[in-house]
Amino acid sequence: MTSDAEFDEQNKTMLAAIWQRHRPVVLERINLLDKAAAAAMEDALSLEMHEEAAGVAHKLAGSLGMYGYDEGTRVAREIEGMLLEDVVSDPARLWGLAVELRRVVFPVM
Repeated sequence: MTSDAEFDEQNKTMLAAIWQRHRPVVLERINLLDKAAAAAMEDALSLEMHEEAAGVAHKLAGSLGMYGYDEGTRVAREIEGMLLEDVVSDPARLWGLAVELRRVVFPVM
């Protein structure tokens, strides 16, 4: 019979392996949010990129917590909320949140 500690360790190991497989996708999504935030700063955020970035933020908000990035989930939700509006009312805030999200999820990059 497996003890709770062994079960927890197995889960951590499995989750770490899943994170390593999905890490490139998460990085790609964060890169897209960076591009959207930069475009918003230049008042050049296309409708297509705006919608794609909102979807990406939604996906990140839903998945980062599973990997233990609760702060990343919070930031991604805030980004998503901003992007659900027709117009980004505070591009500087969006940019700051994109920077914060990258720092929280990939602190050494």
